[in-house]
Amino acid sequence: MGMNVNLTPQLEDMVRQKVASGRYTSASEVVREALRLMDEQDSLRAARLEQLRQDIRDGLDSGPAEAWNPEQVKREARARRQSKVRPAKS
Repeated sequence: MGMNVNLTPQLEDMVRQKVASGRYTSASEVVREALRLMDEQDSLRAARLEQLRQDIRDGLDSGPAEAWNPEQVKREARARRQSKVRPAKS
């Protein structure tokens, strides 16, 4: 299937530079690669969005929020860390 596409001068120049670099053999190849990359990005974006939705569902399903005291959490973490520290040998 043939298709004509109008590009801005900047995009047209970019396509020409890609072909001139030798990495691509034609403008069509550059456009195909760009479309493949766009499709890949769309898939990754959709996967990240679905993961975010799942994380939100998991959070909502985890039950009501519980109050917490940051100072108490710090004290407990420091105590755990201190219990792992061994005195240096003389």
